[in-house]
Amino acid sequence: MAVMKTFNSSWSEPLRDALEKQRRALNLPADALRLAFVGVGNELNGDDGAGLWIVRGLKWVLPQHERLLLVEAGIAPENFTGVLRRFEPNWVLWVDAADMNQAPGAVSWVMWEGAEEIPQISTHTLSPGLLGHYLGAELGCQMGIIGIQPVSLRFGEGLTPAVRRSVRGLVRFLAAWVGDCFKLHAE
Repeated sequence: MAVMKTFNSSWSEPLRDALEKQRRALNLPADALRLAFVGVGNELNGDDGAGLWIVRGLKWVLPQHERLLLVEAGIAPENFTGVLRRFEPNWVLWVDAADMNQAPGAVSWVMWEGAEEIPQISTHTLSPGLLGHYLGAELGCQMGIIGIQPVSLRFGEGLTPAVRRSVRGLVRFLAAWVGDCFKLHAE
């Protein structure tokens, strides 16, 4: 099972290594990467909205790019399979609150195949494994999950301070990583 567990102060380098390893495994020329980020969650339930806030943050800081798709899927990511199919990604990165019994705000990387072996990977009812098998067959792409350990999923609460810090850090990290992948930086 490909699970990377990290804690607040140490997640960025292992996550960068995992993402780079998977990107290289795709064996694509740099200009052929088609990447989709799918934010999953319910922002009305406290930390469950972390995935949505990350995708919104990426929309705010990244320029539009024809090979990058940023989707706020909410509580029903299965409703966005058509959007993903039309985009034809070769890599889908799901971002979600994931209860993996870690420290509050901890960040984890899980390849999609490993998601089935972790019973609490997502706070949503649809099994990530089931959706992953369907999309893998439909799209023929790689998939992974970036999970953030929630603290509270209570209705009507916002993000807790620990998860808010992780969301901000992930937005900065992922924006820089995508900028490197797509050569978005000034030469």
